[in-house]
Amino acid sequence: MTNAAYWISRLNLAPHPEGGWFRQTYAATLTIPRNALPPQFTAARPASTAIYFLLDAQIFSAFHRLRSDELWHFYSGGPLIVYVIDSEGRLDEMLLGGDPDAGESFQGVVKAGCWLAARVKNPRSYALVGCTMAPGFDFADFELATRSDLAAQYPQHRALIESLTRA
Repeated sequence: MTNAAYWISRLNLAPHPEGGWFRQTYAATLTIPRNALPPQFTAARPASTAIYFLLDAQIFSAFHRLRSDELWHFYSGGPLIVYVIDSEGRLDEMLLGGDPDAGESFQGVVKAGCWLAARVKNPRSYALVGCTMAPGFDFADFELATRSDLAAQYPQHRALIESLTRA
């Protein structure tokens, strides 16, 4: 039986600043030049990137946003809830997992610019997922939410924001 520690070791995952564990598995050699990208990008980016990402019940992925769309893929473990707040303040919960009869999906998309956070649904489980981005990920495109600022912007989601931010 596999567990989070097995996957962290087996896949050589490292701590991620938003919480959880990750390792980049792919970065396209094709580079999109800065002048071919939308204005929110400050430099050239790989056409696409991919990572493994793992969360267990002891840690969550804190609210953050990215400048590219992010496609999530479920691999192993229990269901993962991805919370998404769009620019209009609408909250969506994406349930990733391996049981479509329970409303779980193998894939889900978070659009660029939306705030997102995640945690495992079952407190005795873990979730191993993958994330693919195009244009590819760069830490310059990553913004970690500040609890007070995000709660002030979306007061209707204050309790959730307070539970899924660190500062």
